[in-house]
Amino acid sequence: MQQLRKDHHYVPRLYLKQWALGGLIKTYRLLVPNESVPLWKPQSLKGIAFHQHLYTYLAGQEETDEFERWLDTEFENPAAEAIRRVTQEDRMSPEHWRRLVRFAVALDVRTPARLKDFIRRQNDSLLASMEQSMQRSVSHLGEAAELSKPLSAGKEDIENLSIFKVSIKTAPGGDRYVKAETVVGRRLWIWQMKHLLTKTLGRIPTHKWTILHAPQDMAWPTSDNPLIRLNFQDTENYDFRGGWGVQNGDILLPLSPKHLLYTSIGNQVWPRGTTLSATTASLIRKIIIEHADRYVFAQESGDIHLIRPRVVCPKTFNVELAAWKNWHEEQCLAERQLQDRP
Repeated sequence: MQQLRKDHHYVPRLYLKQWALGGLIKTYRLLVPNESVPLWKPQSLKGIAFHQHLYTYLAGQEETDEFERWLDTEFENPAAEAIRRVTQEDRMSPEHWRRLVRFAVALDVRTPARLKDFIRRQNDSLLASMEQSMQRSVSHLGEAAELSKPLSAGKEDIENLSIFKVSIKTAPGGDRYVKAETVVGRRLWIWQMKHLLTKTLGRIPTHKWTILHAPQDMAWPTSDNPLIRLNFQDTENYDFRGGWGVQNGDILLPLSPKHLLYTSIGNQVWPRGTTLSATTASLIRKIIIEHADRYVFAQESGDIHLIRPRVVCPKTFNVELAAWKNWHEEQCLAERQLQDRP
């Protein structure tokens, strides 16, 4: 039996080590409990950008870290050589580019920042989506019954059954109805990530990516939300609501203090190795810092604290700390309660 992994790094150490010196990475925390916390603190790669049991979930009655191991096997380890080649400026084969893009997509979906976005979206839209889906299914069943038409036998998706509970209930008046339930939380998030990383990933082209260099007197920082899907109009009008298939959308991922993975959907990109102008590079550096969730990592701190002033709030800090401390227990309880409902 493999020992269950508890510490799940949502930003892999093999990625962050590009910014580390002597095994430590300079860290700027964006939410702190008081003013006495230093602006910058060296952190070990093992002790930063992780949460315990972030991706653990229940499979039957047992806890599993299958998804954490899957990310490691399918996306992290295969990209290690590609990242090395980028930083050493060695030749890249099409397979190296493919692995690098897969790594970038996985990095995009797995962070706490994306978890918060996911929960917000599901709370806003999941109920209506489930109701529409159930109405279509019931209508399909009714039509088939009227025509005495046999139903096609679909393959039972055990994973779907573990996150959606569907049952037939009887109302007080005797009418029967179909009830569908789920929990907006970790299990649904993992299901969605796995869907994106197996079904959607294959539609992302790998041949229109490039590596851009920072100017000599500048370095790229990175963050705990490192991949940026940019919707850019001009230097004063841009947001982070871009998508992988959005025309003219820019995708950016720092790979080291000097190297930036980049593509622009549907457009020509700069040749690999292009050193950006100081003006363009300064804007990209600002965007990287603005996109951070709770941490910025850098070899050179510079004016980062001026571009993105930290928030000093003991109440918010302690609420968030407690939420992550209770994360695993609360999610397991919710998953068990859904499984055990009649």
